[in-house]
Amino acid sequence: MNASPSPTPSSSPLSGALACLALTMLLSSLGTSIANVGLPTFVRAFDASFQSVQWVVLAYLLAVTTLVVSAGRLGDLFGRRRLMLFGIATFTAASLACAAAPSLWVLIAARAGQGAGAAMMMALTMALVGEAVPKERAGRAMGLLGTTSAAGTALGPSLGGVLIGNFGWQAIFLINLPLGLLAASLAWRFLPSDQRTSATADFDLPGSLLLASALASYSLAMTLGRGQFGVINLTLAGAAVALGLVFLVVESKARSPLVRPALFRERLVGTGFVASGLATTVAMTTLVVGPFYLSGALHLEATRIGLVMSMGPLVAALAGVPAGKAVDRFGALRMTVGGLLLMATGAFLLSRVMPSSGATGYVIALVTLTAGFATFQAANNTAVVTGTDPGQRGIVSGLLNLSRNLGLVTGASLMGAVFMHAASTSTIASASTAAVVSGTHAVFLLAALLAAIALAAVIAPITRAAAHFLTRTR
Repeated sequence: MNASPSPTPSSSPLSGALACLALTMLLSSLGTSIANVGLPTFVRAFDASFQSVQWVVLAYLLAVTTLVVSAGRLGDLFGRRRLMLFGIATFTAASLACAAAPSLWVLIAARAGQGAGAAMMMALTMALVGEAVPKERAGRAMGLLGTTSAAGTALGPSLGGVLIGNFGWQAIFLINLPLGLLAASLAWRFLPSDQRTSATADFDLPGSLLLASALASYSLAMTLGRGQFGVINLTLAGAAVALGLVFLVVESKARSPLVRPALFRERLVGTGFVASGLATTVAMTTLVVGPFYLSGALHLEATRIGLVMSMGPLVAALAGVPAGKAVDRFGALRMTVGGLLLMATGAFLLSRVMPSSGATGYVIALVTLTAGFATFQAANNTAVVTGTDPGQRGIVSGLLNLSRNLGLVTGASLMGAVFMHAASTSTIASASTAAVVSGTHAVFLLAALLAAIALAAVIAPITRAAAHFLTRTR
C-alpha cells in the first residue's frame, strides 16, 4: 500500500522546508563537480594512473544514475521524509569515509556510497516540493532548486581548488560534514511527517536490479574510452538494450512494478522525461565543446576560458528564481515552450558563431541557451511533479532526475564524439582553427535540432487536441 500524502504544507514552516530542500540539492550537485578538480592530486597522492582516478568521478555518477529511480520508489513506499533523512546520513557518512580512505579503491567505494546518498536526496527533493510547498508557489520552489543546483555545479571546481590548496584533498569531502548535519537537522524539524505504512512487500527488487544493470551498462558504454566507441562500448550498449527490454517485460507482469509502463503514456510524465533528457544533452554540450572552441578557435588563455565558461552556470543560478516566479504567473506549459525556444535559439546561434565575433558573440549565444535551460527546468519539473498523483511523486521525481543524468552522460560522450568527427581530427591539440570551428558548428546544429525535437514533444499533445477539437466542431 502506498504511503498517504503527508500533512498540508502549513504543518511545517515553508522557509525551513525550502532551506532544507535547497541545501540537499546543493550537496548533491557539489558532490558531482567538486571531485573533478582533485583528479591530478589523487594521481600523486595514491601513485595511480589518470584512468584509475577517473573512477572517483565515475563511481559517483554511476551510483546516482543507477539508484535514483529506485530511491524515488522507496520514498513513495516507506515515506519521503524518512528516506531523505537516511539519504543525508548516508551521504554524510560516506563523505567522512572518503576523507579517511587509505587507498584509491577505498576512496572509489566511498564515492559510490556518496552517490547512493545523493540519489536519495535528488529523487526526493523535487517530490517533497509537492508536499511542503503550496501548488501556487511550486514554480518558485523549483526555480530555487535549479538555482542551488547550478550554484553547486559552478562552485564545485573553485571551492575544491581552494580547499585542496590550503587544507589537502581530504577537505573537499570533510566540507560535507557540517553541511550534512545542518541539512539533517532542517529535514528533521521542517519536512512534513510521513504517515506509517506497511509496504515492505511492495518494493520491486527484480525490476530495480534489472533497471540498475541496464543503466550501469549504458553509462559505462557512453563513458569508457572517452568518446571512442570500440568493441567494449558496443557490447555494453547491446547489454543495456537487452536488459532494458527484459526490464519492460518483467515490469508488465509484476504485481507492484518499480515503474508502471503505463506511466510513460501519461502526457506530463512521458513528454517531460523525453524533453528533460534532450534539454540536458544540449546544455551539457556547452560544457564539453565550449573549452575547445574558446582555446582552439579564439585562442584564449586558461583564465579567460574559465571566466567565459562560468557565465553559463552563473546565468542559470541567477535565472532560476525569476523563471520559477514566471512559471507561477504564466503557467508551466507556456514557460516550458519559451525555455525550449530560447535553448534552440541559443544553440543555433552557437552553430553560426565565428572567431571574428570574439568571446562576446559566444557569450551572447551561451547566455541565451543557459537562460532557456533554467526556464525549462523550472517549468518542466513543476508541471510533471505537481501534475501527477501524490502517491507517485517519488518515482516521477526519480525519473526526472534519471533523464537529467542520462542527458549529462549522453551529452558528454555522444556530442563530444560528434565534435571530434566533424572536426576531422583525433587529437584536438593539433586541430586547425577552421577544423575546430567546423566541429563546433556541426555539434551545435545537432543541439539545436535536439531542442526542436524536445519542443515538438511538448507541443504535440496540444496540437493533437486542437486538431481533434476542430474536427468535432465541423
